[in-house]
Amino acid sequence: MASFNKVILIGNLVADPELKKTPSGVSVTSFRIAVGRKYSKDNEAPQADFIDIVAWRSTAEFITQYFTKGKPILVCGSIQTRNWTDQNGQKRYTVEVVADEVSFVERKTDSQPRSAGTYYGEPPAAKSPAEDAGIPDASFVEVSSDDDLPF
Repeated sequence: MASFNKVILIGNLVADPELKKTPSGVSVTSFRIAVGRKYSKDNEAPQADFIDIVAWRSTAEFITQYFTKGKPILVCGSIQTRNWTDQNGQKRYTVEVVADEVSFVERKTDSQPRSAGTYYGEPPAAKSPAEDAGIPDASFVEVSSDDDLPF
């Protein structure tokens, strides 16, 4: 039987993530993100789903170091379900995403002002004197039709 379990989400953190350690010293964080729904009814406020995420080890440490409440985050992982009995004897069930990869959604310059002496992006590509003068690159060859393409 074939199976496939992959989730890719972009959402905003609902609260600051908190780093915890298991009794054996493994880093873990659990947090929730709000993910906007694609469609909403006319004259209705946009809707969101709140998704629980858990991250382990270096991924958990990365999240708690660089992400805070309200910041957008990209999460890639898999869906996991768990059930247990709580302290009151009630059976509990949860669905969560186990984060394998996380990434920034916006560049730092989009959300925070630059500070003196700090660089937050790729350096601009150096232009040749010919490009500055508006002369096209000599290695560029214009193809007149699709028949000339090598693929």
